[in-house]
Amino acid sequence: MGFSRRILLVGLLSAASLTAACAQKAPVDEAGRALEPLSIVTASGEHRFMVEIADDDAERERGLMYRPPLEADRGMLFQFPAAREQSFWMKNTPSSLDIIYIDPTGRIVSIASHTTPYSEAPVPSNGAANGVLEIRAGRAQEIGAKPGDMVRHSFFRP
Repeated sequence: MGFSRRILLVGLLSAASLTAACAQKAPVDEAGRALEPLSIVTASGEHRFMVEIADDDAERERGLMYRPPLEADRGMLFQFPAAREQSFWMKNTPSSLDIIYIDPTGRIVSIASHTTPYSEAPVPSNGAANGVLEIRAGRAQEIGAKPGDMVRHSFFRP
C-alpha cells in the first residue's frame, strides 16, 4: 500500500471514530443540561434516576435555585472532594426536596425529608459526607430509602 493510501485510510478511520464518539453523546434534559445515571438500592430494589452533576463551587452554590419541581426520576448530585460534615439550605429554591447525604463508599449517611422551600435554615448531614443528592420531596420515602442504603454512581467507591 502506498504512503498516500495509508494516510487516506488513517484519515477515514479517524473520521469514523469521531463520528461514532459524537453519536454517543451524554443524555441531556429539556434545558440542555447533561445528565448521568444514578441508582439508590433499598430493601424494595434498585431505583434509577438521571442526575445533573454539581462538582464545582459555582454549580454547588447555584444548585436547584429558581428551578421548577423535579420529575420523579431526576435529581442533582453534589460532589465534594473530601468527606466532611455538610450543610445545605433551600435559599431561592421554590420546591421542597429530599436531601440525601452520602459517604465516599456510596452509603447514605442521613436524609432530610421535605425540606422547606426558600428557607435559609441549615440542613446538616449529621455525619461525614462527600456526596449530596437532591431529589423531589417524598421520593426517598416512596422508594424506602434510609441511612445505610447504597447509592450507585461512578463518583462513589464501594
